[in-house]
Amino acid sequence: MVTFRSADLELADWRRRVSELYASVRAAPDPLRGHALWRTGRNDLLLNHPQSPLRPEDPLRRTGVQYWPYDPALRFELPLLLAPETSQHVVETGGDESTTLRAIGRLEIPEPANGILTVWWLQQYGGGLFLPLRDATAGSTTYGGGRYLLDSAKGADLGCTLATLVIDLNFLYHPSCRYSSHWQCPLAPAENTVAFPVEAGERLS
Repeated sequence: MVTFRSADLELADWRRRVSELYASVRAAPDPLRGHALWRTGRNDLLLNHPQSPLRPEDPLRRTGVQYWPYDPALRFELPLLLAPETSQHVVETGGDESTTLRAIGRLEIPEPANGILTVWWLQQYGGGLFLPLRDATAGSTTYGGGRYLLDSAKGADLGCTLATLVIDLNFLYHPSCRYSSHWQCPLAPAENTVAFPVEAGERLS
């Protein structure tokens, strides 16, 4: 019997593993332990999985991804508030493909971050919550296009109720396009930009 590696199966496995990783984070006895599980699991995927966006020559394959230490002051459970107006963005995702971000509400992030973020519904992949963030570290210690916090269509989900979302800025991570030009990623729109430097989550160095 002849077997071959299917990129489609590899991608399905990547998404399955991401989903399982976040499930273990939600089930962890405390956020600090969950964060340690997430860092270990994300590093393993980036360093070893065939669908990793890291190029073979990327120095991060030797050092691993860098993170700030966990800061419990940056974890919140926040109500999803009504957006002041309905808005949407059509985002190019490579070739002739695009996806639409539709605003479904907003979050008021308390101190020390102190900002208002729009929560989007990602029309692609059957839908999902999407929460990118671009803060004052962008372009210096983090990727200039911003980072992601939630992307439930891909399994990145910290938990929610029928009215609230778990927002833990320690779980901010870089999109795949930060590592490789082969990837096209929806980046943080103006509604998801804050002036505060969020020194938490994944960093450049």
